[in-house]
Amino acid sequence: MNTQTTDNAATLEREINWFSRLLDTRFQHYFEQDGKTPEAPLATPPDLAGDESGYALLIKQNQMSSDERLVLLMALLPEIRPQALDAFLIRNKALDTVYTEFGGYRGKHHGGFLPTLETVAFVLAGSELKTRFALARVLSADHFLNAQGILRFEQSQDTEPLLATRLLVTPETLERVTSGPVGSTPKQTSGFPARLITTRLSWDDLVLAPEVLDKIDDINVWIRSSHTILEDWGLGRTLKPGFRSLFHGPPGTGKTLTATLIGATAGVDVYRIDLSMVVSKYIGETEKNLAKVFDRAENQDWILFFDEADALFAKRTQTSTSNDRHANREVSFLLQRVEDYSGVVILASNLHANIDDAFARRFQSVIYFPMPSADLRVRLWRGIIGKQCPIDDDVDLDDIAQRYELSGGSIVNVVRYGAIKAVQQGHPGIRRADLVEGIRREFGKSGRTMR
Repeated sequence: MNTQTTDNAATLEREINWFSRLLDTRFQHYFEQDGKTPEAPLATPPDLAGDESGYALLIKQNQMSSDERLVLLMALLPEIRPQALDAFLIRNKALDTVYTEFGGYRGKHHGGFLPTLETVAFVLAGSELKTRFALARVLSADHFLNAQGILRFEQSQDTEPLLATRLLVTPETLERVTSGPVGSTPKQTSGFPARLITTRLSWDDLVLAPEVLDKIDDINVWIRSSHTILEDWGLGRTLKPGFRSLFHGPPGTGKTLTATLIGATAGVDVYRIDLSMVVSKYIGETEKNLAKVFDRAENQDWILFFDEADALFAKRTQTSTSNDRHANREVSFLLQRVEDYSGVVILASNLHANIDDAFARRFQSVIYFPMPSADLRVRLWRGIIGKQCPIDDDVDLDDIAQRYELSGGSIVNVVRYGAIKAVQQGHPGIRRADLVEGIRREFGKSGRTMR
């Protein structure tokens, strides 16, 4: 067990004891169990001076009030000490129902009590209105609990009371205040349908025409200098944060590698969205799956990369059926989330024409990745084979590059095939015949024939 885990555990034990005293006092006076005794002041939270645990630092860095601290703690309790909330499971014997003033809800699988802001309001103020009204401020978008992604506040229905909002701790916050360290890579799950993508290649390995590289550099400059543009130059009044770009062109022309290199240059993570885990035939599920990605990415500066984006960003259709209306709602929802995201979003598609016009209008750049010219193909062949890989004397890369139009991704597949055959047959290097056969196979994938 690391030191951070030990320190967080000790600090949170003190916080839980503070909550227990708060709750005992509130119950005691709310139900008038102490007769005529005036209501006692609520217990003060533990002093965190000199405490260097992740939890304590989070409290101190944001100068949290005791009310805000309690909101955070109660969001954490189902994760770290669920039985501390069991007292809220008692029923009103007079009415044979739950106590409405406790708020809360029950989960699908969790057997305990899950708190809402109504629960926090009860602990802090009982039935007193002033504190109840003030507590609603934590739901504002610019409140640090929201803005920094420390907690998520989820309303099940727009028509329900504001304080019925559920308290949900984000995975990053939970990790920070329990095991640490901050910033580990989230795993791809149904709750987070995205995967970190990396590369060992560099910009020197990316073979593109100069005009394409110039457009790509616009994204690099924005990431590097957006603060200057938006804040120092005051353009944040009229320009939205974030950058949205569409990469389109044939498969294997460098779209994914480019997105990965942009992230590597900026020192930020690039997450490829797994559309098979996002798109659902059930109404509302696609939006929920997308929300999981954007909610998790907010405040992380991640680049979100939607490969084969046609599945999500396709053109909207005339609404002749309920399915059409549902599909159009999905596109509209996604458009809004992409626009509101403060980081970089990159869509990749084989065909620009497949993407809804509403998205295209909102892209800061649209970059076409064409099939490489013969000169670029020579560079690709030489770069992919490298200096160390042995090739037969009859392999003329210039001639192969001139004869066969292939994308960089296809050339990689051909070289892999040639290397496998050379090793398989005990040959000391890659042979031309195997490269030609590999090219034939690549052509066959797209229905092309060799001349």
